[in-house]
Amino acid sequence: MLRLNGTLMSRDTQVAQVKDGNLEVINEALLPLYLKRTGYLEGWLESRAIDRHRTNSRLLKKALRLSNYDDVSMVLKVSAATITDTYWFKGDEESTLTYRDIVFKENLFDKLALYGDPDSFNLKYSPTPELTNIGSYEKCWRLIDGHWWLYKQGNDLERFSEMFIYELGKALGFSMAEYELDGKYIRSRDFTDGASVNYEAANGLVGDNDDYIFNFDAFETLFPDTAKQYVTLIYLDTLCFNMDRHTENYGILRDVQTGAVLSLAPNFDNNIALLSRGYPKNEYRKNDKLIELFQELLLKRPKALRYFTKQIIPKLDRNLILSCCDKIPVKVDRDFLCNFILSADHQISQFIQSSGMSNGFEDEPRQSL
Repeated sequence: MLRLNGTLMSRDTQVAQVKDGNLEVINEALLPLYLKRTGYLEGWLESRAIDRHRTNSRLLKKALRLSNYDDVSMVLKVSAATITDTYWFKGDEESTLTYRDIVFKENLFDKLALYGDPDSFNLKYSPTPELTNIGSYEKCWRLIDGHWWLYKQGNDLERFSEMFIYELGKALGFSMAEYELDGKYIRSRDFTDGASVNYEAANGLVGDNDDYIFNFDAFETLFPDTAKQYVTLIYLDTLCFNMDRHTENYGILRDVQTGAVLSLAPNFDNNIALLSRGYPKNEYRKNDKLIELFQELLLKRPKALRYFTKQIIPKLDRNLILSCCDKIPVKVDRDFLCNFILSADHQISQFIQSSGMSNGFEDEPRQSL
């Protein structure tokens, strides 16, 4: 067990005392969901650590003289602080430390983290949000005009897929994290706006279980509005063949002051979807596993069906898809893209009608604008 002593903080509010690694909760309402579920502080700290398998993370650790640090020791170098929430750890020996002291104000190692910039390797140690920047892709945080942006590497099809899904989701009226192309990189604006709300990954609520029904039930129990939003998240994943939705790349937003659940976080991290791995052979989505799983959710959870059929969603057609393509300067096979997405939507609609699942909802079908 981790022999850690101090205080888990949210800004300058005490959330829990930590004695020899054990939690003594002070403010249950503000406690991170992961700790509510497990009580395991070491696991929570480890979940905040940069992925050690990224090439540039190894360079970063070497430059910061942290190569021999384990994940917990590494995140504690920056008080376990992140860009997207207000939680941090204050050791007993740091009694005078405040949130203002530890919150990130710059990032001198962005170039090293993003593309292994050799000129950054010899910089002196400075606290960097890269130590708590999770995920398997090379990426970095950059502070631009007072706002944090997450930059990520990717090939043309990965960047197209991320941008297209952002544009399509926005056109359909879904909550989407903001994305832009910036040269050969793609960037996303911090949707917490400097931790004005707390983002927590779904892992805190459901662990590693990404089963649609299990997640829907968990969100429905936590806060029904998040369950409604989860259905639209999975619907868009289904349309765009997002194989990589896991419990670390979706989650919830909570009020910093009260801990109340506000909503599902905006949809993000779609770079391993759609065309990112090339053009699938199954253009018309025959026996498609993601379609099958979404249909199963609608079949086994009538509330999920109700939420889905009640939503006012603009008509999904070829023109809408092409208008999204027009906004992205990457050439793709547009006919394939239209067939691929519309086939999924058609199968979902046909499934609802043919199975009789719409009985009782005829007076309130999923509407088109």
